[in-house]
Amino acid sequence: MRIGGFKSIPGPNIYSYDPVLVMKLYLDDLVNTSSAQLPSFTDRLLAQSPGLREHRCSEGQPGGFVMRMREGTYCGHIVEHVALELSGAVGIPVGFGKTRYAGESTAYNVIVECPNEAGMRSLLEISVALVEALIKGESFPLEERLRAVRRLVDDTELGPSTREIVKAAQRRGIPWLRLNQGSLVQLGYGKHRKLIEAAMADTTSAVAVEVVSDKQLTKALLERAFIPVPRGETVKNEEEAVAAWQRLGEPVVVKPLNGSQGQGVSLNLNSEEEIRRAFKFAHELAPNVLIEELYRGKNYRVLVVNGKMIAASERLPTMVVGDGVHTIAELVDMVNQDPRRGEEHTKPLTRIVLDKIVMERLTKYGMTPEQIPAKDEQVILRESANLSTGGTAIDVTDRVHPETIKICERAARIMGLDLCGVDLVADDISQLLESHNGILELNASPGLRMHVFPSEGQSRPVGDAIINLLFPRGKPTRIPIVSITGTNGKTTVTRMIGHILSEAGHVVGMTSTHGVSINCEMVTHGDDTGPRSAQIVLCDPLVEIAVLETARGGIARSGLGYDWSDVGVITNIQADHIGQDGIESIDDLIYIKSLVAERVKEHGTLILNADDENVRSIVDAPRVQKIKRQIVYLAQSSDNPYLERHRLQDKTVFFEQRGWIVEAHSYAEYRIVQVAQIPVTLGGQAHFNIMNAIAAVAACRALGVSRERVASGIVKFLGLTHNEGRANLYRVASGYVLLDYGHNAHAFQAIAQMAAEQQKRRVTGVITVPGDRADRVLEQAGQAAARGFDRIIVREDHDLRGRQPGEIARLLQQAIQNENPKCDCTVVLDEEQSFAQALQEMQAGELVVMFYDSFEKAQRVLEHFGAVPVDDAKEYALAFAPKLEMVGDAL
Repeated sequence: MRIGGFKSIPGPNIYSYDPVLVMKLYLDDLVNTSSAQLPSFTDRLLAQSPGLREHRCSEGQPGGFVMRMREGTYCGHIVEHVALELSGAVGIPVGFGKTRYAGESTAYNVIVECPNEAGMRSLLEISVALVEALIKGESFPLEERLRAVRRLVDDTELGPSTREIVKAAQRRGIPWLRLNQGSLVQLGYGKHRKLIEAAMADTTSAVAVEVVSDKQLTKALLERAFIPVPRGETVKNEEEAVAAWQRLGEPVVVKPLNGSQGQGVSLNLNSEEEIRRAFKFAHELAPNVLIEELYRGKNYRVLVVNGKMIAASERLPTMVVGDGVHTIAELVDMVNQDPRRGEEHTKPLTRIVLDKIVMERLTKYGMTPEQIPAKDEQVILRESANLSTGGTAIDVTDRVHPETIKICERAARIMGLDLCGVDLVADDISQLLESHNGILELNASPGLRMHVFPSEGQSRPVGDAIINLLFPRGKPTRIPIVSITGTNGKTTVTRMIGHILSEAGHVVGMTSTHGVSINCEMVTHGDDTGPRSAQIVLCDPLVEIAVLETARGGIARSGLGYDWSDVGVITNIQADHIGQDGIESIDDLIYIKSLVAERVKEHGTLILNADDENVRSIVDAPRVQKIKRQIVYLAQSSDNPYLERHRLQDKTVFFEQRGWIVEAHSYAEYRIVQVAQIPVTLGGQAHFNIMNAIAAVAACRALGVSRERVASGIVKFLGLTHNEGRANLYRVASGYVLLDYGHNAHAFQAIAQMAAEQQKRRVTGVITVPGDRADRVLEQAGQAAARGFDRIIVREDHDLRGRQPGEIARLLQQAIQNENPKCDCTVVLDEEQSFAQALQEMQAGELVVMFYDSFEKAQRVLEHFGAVPVDDAKEYALAFAPKLEMVGDAL
């Protein structure tokens, strides 16, 4: 076996609504070998990983997977189950997995749920190696490899503070997105988004953060406000440190001026030698060192969020308790075996490290790491009480004295911190502060672990408090999302919706096959219909509404770029893309595009083309029926029986009637806009754009845009200005050119239907089909073209997508001739040359339909022939509908 690569899909996808990792696995020589054909393999695997005995698999009961192995299952399926089993052993337990044929010889996709990409990738690699070793009868160092994965998971997980806030966001249904390999996370979408990193948010004052990072300045400001703080001085060298200690005249604390997490802090120092050593420790972390008087009492941390105390903990110093048998070093190792302890901030508690400060502390009290403490003897390893250095915490939230609460809240308020950790020393937190008590420092990014995972006492919902600060109850956290998919028309529908919403005064973020735009300005150019493009829109704080073209390729390969949409639109589903990405049938296409329908939120709106049986079938899918949402049907005519039945159930439908787009439910009907007034309908001749307009109108109405605003917006939607590359009309000499991106049978048929209504006009089609489609898709496209065009020029794209030069043209020409032997069909392989020949041979009044691959190449040819853009509704009508005498009046 060999691994062909990995692909992470972070959002809802065709396999799962949760993030997954996909591994392409080539079985090679094992492709025809089942587990039943491998002597003793199943027993060896169960001995190595006995938890597999409980896996249900498709049998639906414990032991189902073992039954499958005994009967015989292939190695990709086994690798999947091994990875699922090992996930629990490294702290990221998952239960979802699939193995599917990957569309090429011996290749399978192994798909597993993925809470941690780095960890799951390593587990899949280990699973492949383990299965191969057991097949060969070789030993495998499983535990050693798993230890490495545990370390990797610890290193790549969100920190505990960030994780707690994210969990609180999930409980509120707020979307989140990790923005880097650390703890920078976006919460919410568009203009409502907020950024957090650990327990710091983009609502926090940068000035306040800068000020509290200077401990001496913080104390000075608090002292001016009559808040008790210890006396202290900032020093730059050992001599200044000793002199400051002598002036303070009592035991002191030495710490970095702008340090954090208890690093470099030495307490209870009362000799010159101790001061000099402590200064060196602190100076390694910061150029300036703080010497301050030692406040006596217990160490507490009070968390203040949005001006209110949320939680409080008593912090206990790092210690071990003797048993009369083990050395201090051995006791530290035993404590570190607690699964709650990890490196730095990865777990609820931090592992204890015997560093310089610990060794200094032991020496001070005449102890060594090799000493054996008496039974129940407490050995304090550090004076400071930080979880970051191995300490523990006890929840005391309900015991804090009211006056102390006021002091802490006032301190945070004075410093301008909306998220603040107050380090406090008090004899007893439930009593008034004594003269030797007070605030040591303030923290702008306070750790939440001690409040969420106290060693004793109640866990506090501090993440919820922070989320409520960022997103007060009742305030929005999302922007409306419209997701559009289908085989043809989705780009035009997307642009129409975006245009109408922009005209209605909204800031729209839009993705399409031509790029990403924010507030009507392009920020990228290209085919941007996948999840990464969607996230560009959803991460922009200017955007009020997202309109996302959601193409098959992005869905199949990378899932959706959002969690839920407010409106989903499915234009049509036709036999295109068969032969790509493992798609073998129209049912596969329906399944992929159904994901858009499934992820319309509860009480959202799903808009379906009732004229398309493939689209209609989506409503019967169990996962679509699972959530209650509004279904809106569209049709070219009110005579559609599905539309009529839906309408009589008092549900909303849209259709064309007597030249108007009509919205109806039950017996009520509302005319919205005349079709002939919409320029891209070409005077009502372009039936495909009428349906696109109906879909756009329905989507905007679902978002609450008034009928008047919808009508006003869509009549201003111009072909070349707003829908570049889609059914654009040009005047060339005494004829016309229609430029379109169509590349399948349905597109050819739609254009041909419009052309068939022309009066005594020759229609030429310059066509091709991408080479990665199945032969039968090419044949269907050729047949559709033969039925619709008087003359056809067959060309090929520059990228043949695996085909030989001339192969695509040959298949298309053969299909055309078989369908219509009298059709005038020629082959000109080069795209620009094919367009040029069509225009050179143009007759008076002829319509040439140029289906392009490169918009730039098509533009060059049009410019060479002096093409004049037609972007006026009246000229559209005159050019395309001379037999409709009413058009001029309608305009």
